[in-house]
Amino acid sequence: MRANDAIHLGLMALAFAAAYLVPFELLLLAYVVLGPAHYFTEISWLHDRSYFLPHRGIAIALVVLAIAAALIENAAWFGFAMWGALIVCAMLAATKSAVESMLLFMVAIGLGAAMCASDASFAVVGILVPTLVHVSLFTLVFMTLGAYRSGSPAQAMLVAAYLLAVAVILLMPPTADVRIPSFAQAAKDYFGNVGPALSRLFGIPGLKLDTRLTSLLAFVYTYHYLNWFIKADVIRWADIPRSRLAMVIAASAGSTALYFYDYAFGFTFLLALSLTHILLEFPLNSLALRQLGAAMGDGVRGIAGPRTATVAPRPRAAGLKATRRRKQP
Repeated sequence: MRANDAIHLGLMALAFAAAYLVPFELLLLAYVVLGPAHYFTEISWLHDRSYFLPHRGIAIALVVLAIAAALIENAAWFGFAMWGALIVCAMLAATKSAVESMLLFMVAIGLGAAMCASDASFAVVGILVPTLVHVSLFTLVFMTLGAYRSGSPAQAMLVAAYLLAVAVILLMPPTADVRIPSFAQAAKDYFGNVGPALSRLFGIPGLKLDTRLTSLLAFVYTYHYLNWFIKADVIRWADIPRSRLAMVIAASAGSTALYFYDYAFGFTFLLALSLTHILLEFPLNSLALRQLGAAMGDGVRGIAGPRTATVAPRPRAAGLKATRRRKQP
């Protein structure tokens, strides 16, 4: 195991242990302190790679949509905005022809119609896509894709360790006491809708933001952020002009300070900032999903018979080339 992989595993273990000991406090602190630094640094990294879009100007529309979505109070309309943005980004970044784009659009229309038939479906999408799907599922996609491309047993072990940590939290949840009641209440206020959304999705009544779900969110959020920061030497997100780096640091610190100054307004600002980075990452997420699907298909063909196809297509931007070694945002 390389030193970087060992550090990676150590940070994962640290996030897991903290999620067991202080889940409510960790969830809020990770979101408020680590979150802004992740958002600004990733937006900077995506900007240098044209957001993996055919035209960088499209990103402006995504930013406007993210800010507007943060002000939408209707859960169904918010979910529709998230769903629409994800489909459009997938059509722009992950399809290779007009035929593929049309097929994806038709599938999206079909799924959208099915969700419209259920009043709660778009609301569930709006709750889970910016939270669990973004910080957990997409993180797992990048980790798996990086492990496959590198062929590294150590990185495969990191994927297995991540899944094991999630399973342990779900099957043997912690019984940690709340140490800072105000933090715990804030976490419930801001993430309390995740439990009911999971209830609707899986048909399990009574799910709420208890210690089990809070510990899970605390772990996946904290690891999501740490996983990004540790890849500075891999995808080179820190290789930017000093003036921009200073602006990123100042903006990150200011965003955190704003929350502690006025947590209601600070959370609204952080929500808009978080949604901005999520929507700007949708093209990369879509591209990674396509590449992982191609890699899995190639693996199945390799098992069934002689390999006749290439692995995944080469990434179109230099930043994603590094994911051949490892990649998570």
